[in-house]
Amino acid sequence: MTVRLMTIDDYDEIYALWLSCKGMGLNDTDDTREGIERFLKRNPDTNFVAEEDGRIVGVIMAGNDGRRGYIYHTAVREECRGRGIATELVKAVLESFKQIGISKTALVVFGRNEAGNAFWEKMGFTLRTDINYRNLALTEIVRMDT
Repeated sequence: MTVRLMTIDDYDEIYALWLSCKGMGLNDTDDTREGIERFLKRNPDTNFVAEEDGRIVGVIMAGNDGRRGYIYHTAVREECRGRGIATELVKAVLESFKQIGISKTALVVFGRNEAGNAFWEKMGFTLRTDINYRNLALTEIVRMDT
């Protein structure tokens, strides 16, 4: 298995991998080819794929805001799990963050994603219970008067 930087040419194979993963959350704006290409251009050194025999078996996307690193869309083919692929992908991201001066990393995992939550706990990511996560979708119509 080799770990290398992700490129937009990997998109179709990666998107199919994401769709195969139970608990993965995707949307029709950020996760389009155009959305991923924009993300890769902004974060060229922090997104990786794991390959075996010419096919992608794992992926991790990550970016930063200059202060904190953020991990997104980590996935490994179901038949390849338990072999340390995700661990190697996380190590690649954390090392890339260190190289660019990022000292703290965060991520969001759906509560229903039991395998994902177990993996991140094993990797040493702690669960924050002292904050409320909020977001606002700018691509949807939001009525503030109701």
